[in-house]
Amino acid sequence: MGLEKHVSMFLIVILSLNSICTINSLDDDHDLVENHYSQQEYGYGFEAHPSYFRPAEGIIDFDNSVMKTMMFRRLAGSVKTINVLSFGAKADGSTDDTKAFENAWKEACSSSDNVTFMVPNSRSYLLKPLRFSGPCNSNMIKMEIAGTLIASDDRSDYKKDTRHWLRFDSVENLVVEGGGTIDGNGNVWWRNSCKINKNKAITFYKCTELVVKNLKIQNAQQIHVSFERCKGVKASKLVVNAPQTSPNTDGIHVTSTEDIHLSTCTIATGDDCISIVSGSKKVRASDITCGPGHGISIGSLGSGNSEAHVSDVVVNKAKLSGTTNGVRIKTWQGGSGSANNIEFKNIEMENVKNPIIIDQSYCDQDQPCQDQSSAVQVKNVVYKNIKGTSASNVAINFDCSKSYPCRGIVLENVNLEGADGGKSEAVCKNVDVKDMGDVSPLCP
Repeated sequence: MGLEKHVSMFLIVILSLNSICTINSLDDDHDLVENHYSQQEYGYGFEAHPSYFRPAEGIIDFDNSVMKTMMFRRLAGSVKTINVLSFGAKADGSTDDTKAFENAWKEACSSSDNVTFMVPNSRSYLLKPLRFSGPCNSNMIKMEIAGTLIASDDRSDYKKDTRHWLRFDSVENLVVEGGGTIDGNGNVWWRNSCKINKNKAITFYKCTELVVKNLKIQNAQQIHVSFERCKGVKASKLVVNAPQTSPNTDGIHVTSTEDIHLSTCTIATGDDCISIVSGSKKVRASDITCGPGHGISIGSLGSGNSEAHVSDVVVNKAKLSGTTNGVRIKTWQGGSGSANNIEFKNIEMENVKNPIIIDQSYCDQDQPCQDQSSAVQVKNVVYKNIKGTSASNVAINFDCSKSYPCRGIVLENVNLEGADGGKSEAVCKNVDVKDMGDVSPLCP
């Protein structure tokens, strides 16, 4: 009877947990945008064009599986609340609160309980470079940033680490949310801008089962949010802002990261709204508003004759306004590897200078780049249901490598008008293009 009682109780808990998670996923339909990455959801007949696009394996129902895991662990233990004010934070915006945050994190990370890490609202916290290191004893840490975090603008504070302000390192089951503001205080960096070793406001490094949502990130030193070597990421309801003239201020940067879903984000910066670079796969971005900025980019890839790989990327439902590029793939000459299985769909463009562009002669340096025969292979790229206006005469520009032409490029229901309703044109070099439905402009 004792064993039967324990088994019965276990089944009740599991069934209750499944019910809770299902209800949560239904109630939070805006937060869990497009929960399934199936063929039915994207409405594209992958099997009809197997050489052009294959759905990623192992990604179906990612958000639900992550949230169920985190919910189970949350229910499994008690919750401990840690408030940075209790560790001596002055929260006046001018006193250095770094030590208080360091001590509060040590307490949170070492706790065997689940933890809520509180940063109270209506207050400002001045912080020097700070690392939130794992792995942690706690099964789950939820950081509630309700107040405003302000970066020190004294560049001497960054001598030990010139590339990071706030860094989360090797933390599993982490939630960062709270409706607060993270201010990189970037003016001094913009005046001394350098594209080498970009400084990042927030970096998530080697984090797994990560949720970042409902935050405002502004005025980063350079890159606002960077996901590096992470797996299982859900980032949503982020508002990212920096002046259009601020250099190198990418909004969201994804590198060597797998299974990441960016949703319902509004980004206006001086560089790429979203940049996806080498080592990244199974990337989903949906309901993205971008502009001003440099658009949504894959790359750059292959700089310094390096090998680069990006695969299984879907950008679905985006609006770009006044950006210098729309959806772009950019690779350097001399590189190797591939950008493969990529889909851009359901995208609106308004006054975008280069709405659709593949640039395999990308050169972002003072000296001219030398012609080289090797290149990153760009293949199996679908552009579907894209409409709007181009701020330049060339709305579609495929500038592909002679040695490694772009292969398996599909244009389906693409309509891009020129400025003031005039005609636009397509420039297509060394590319294999298949047109489906209504396409304008057409490759010659």
